[in-house]
Amino acid sequence: MYNKELTKGTLKPIILKLISESEKMYGYEITQEVKKLTSGKIDISEGALYPILHKFEANGLLTTEKVFIGKRVRKYYTITNSGLEEVLKMSEELNDFIETLHLIFNPKIILE
Repeated sequence: MYNKELTKGTLKPIILKLISESEKMYGYEITQEVKKLTSGKIDISEGALYPILHKFEANGLLTTEKVFIGKRVRKYYTITNSGLEEVLKMSEELNDFIETLHLIFNPKIILE
């Protein structure tokens, strides 16, 4: 598992990207999908997940739907058009950042 400080800056784009690729997702489902896709290397805690989801909802990037499952209520998150635009922007910025890190940690060897 990666250090929490290392993954902290990537949680927002990861969460928004996953929701954008699904019709709708609920919190626990998001954490499990991230764990599955990363073979357990990234583990999103509820304490990190829900403030991000609430902020996305408040900013109009996600909408929510409450579904009753027996006596429990499950809150599903769906991406909005603004959210889709934000996913593209975040993805471009994150990919550029990864390329920049690559320049530092895997520089090309110059043969003379």
